[in-house]
Amino acid sequence: MSIAIDSEKCVGCGRCSEVCPGSLIKLDGKKAYIKYPKDCWGCTSCIKECPVHAVKFYLGADIGGMGSLVHTEKEGDILNWIIEAPDGKVTRIGINQKESNKY
Repeated sequence: MSIAIDSEKCVGCGRCSEVCPGSLIKLDGKKAYIKYPKDCWGCTSCIKECPVHAVKFYLGADIGGMGSLVHTEKEGDILNWIIEAPDGKVTRIGINQKESNKY
């Protein structure tokens, strides 16, 4: 599992770097980057923190991946997981964060 950081979208806020438990995401002064993407743990903390959706996560084949990327968008209490397939298909999965640990 790995992430991709779009340097065109990155605003250099550093939030992704602050939450990475492996300290894998660095800032080059203006933009975030990950030097060794293969070392990514796949926790997705960084994609949930990125305010401009510059960080995306590659989905593995075992979870519907095959080149798909995922990012999140927050709308109030709802965290939307946006899955972009290589064929252009986009799937949105909304999770109410206040009820996510309910069961």
